[in-house]
Amino acid sequence: MKIKYELIKKDSNCSARLGILHTNHGSFDTPIFMPVGTQATVKTLSPEELKEVNSAVILSNTYHLWLRPGEDIVNKAGGLHKFMNYDGPILTDSGGFQVFSLAKPKDIKEEGVSFKSHIDGKKLLLTPELSIQIQNKLDSDIAMSFDECIPYPSTHDYAKASVERTLRWAKRGKDVHSNQNQSLFGIVQGSSYEDLRKYSAIETTKLDFDGYSIGGVSVGEGKEEMYQQIDYCINYLPEDKPRYLMGVGEPEDILEGVMRGVDMFDCVLPTRIARHGNAFTRCGKVNLRNSKFKEDFTPIEDTCDCYACRHYTKAYIRHLVIAQETFGARLLSIHNIRFLIKLTEEIRESIKNDTFIDYKDKFLNKYFNKE
Repeated sequence: MKIKYELIKKDSNCSARLGILHTNHGSFDTPIFMPVGTQATVKTLSPEELKEVNSAVILSNTYHLWLRPGEDIVNKAGGLHKFMNYDGPILTDSGGFQVFSLAKPKDIKEEGVSFKSHIDGKKLLLTPELSIQIQNKLDSDIAMSFDECIPYPSTHDYAKASVERTLRWAKRGKDVHSNQNQSLFGIVQGSSYEDLRKYSAIETTKLDFDGYSIGGVSVGEGKEEMYQQIDYCINYLPEDKPRYLMGVGEPEDILEGVMRGVDMFDCVLPTRIARHGNAFTRCGKVNLRNSKFKEDFTPIEDTCDCYACRHYTKAYIRHLVIAQETFGARLLSIHNIRFLIKLTEEIRESIKNDTFIDYKDKFLNKYFNKE
């Protein structure tokens, strides 16, 4: 089946909304944070550990799986779920972000985007049609349209041409989408320009996708400008379909997004900062490499229910990080992902009670040490 979004209620004081997303691999409550498993694995975590932190949807990346091991290998294995032994919902990115991170403007043509493989230097061409065909074979629950994610800042002329191209690519991709059990999301672009964000949202929704994402954020702009970009377009997205803010995972950004009506978030941040010894806490991020934790025999957070906090101390995890033991990064990844998922659980409870704004203010005051 295609996914189905069910709007349960809105907070009476803002645009925050509580919903349920029904998929072929289970139903889950929104707002939600989705861990990123770029290469068919969330770095250092097993599927069982993901379930323990109450993860539902996870992400994988079309570009990376296309290069290695190849979509045909995944297809022969029975699709991504069987290949990676994860029975929850999976969303695949389109490879569009690699337009931003790997390609140069001269490599972006109407046909698609030319790349040099980061693995062996081989020349590649990723088109909107090929991106969708790869995702059809990966058999994720949710596929993403192929878009152009442009850098910040960009001129209005460049951003306008990019929006038009992304719309043409969206239609081309939708025309070849053939997996009847897979949903397809459209992506709104437009950089920091209000008229382009509005236009992109209106025109993308005309194509009638199963859900809509806001792309091209967190690419160098400031926080307030990012929130403004959400404001520019979110009211033009349909209420009866999910809204997804791509590549955003800082606690404050999740809260600001929810307040504006966003349902889904993803980011590599929790595992990336874990590999550098950092942990999310209610009082902000902490770096366990700091010598003050050398004899700290308390958990990362007393109130956290994750495996790392139930069984290990900051002193021990610091030792693992300093000694470059992989187990340290694993424990911090478990904690950081659970932290963001627990944040969304508490957000959902506050929306139920019409207390989201109060919850947001209290959380941020403590997180930024303003109490």
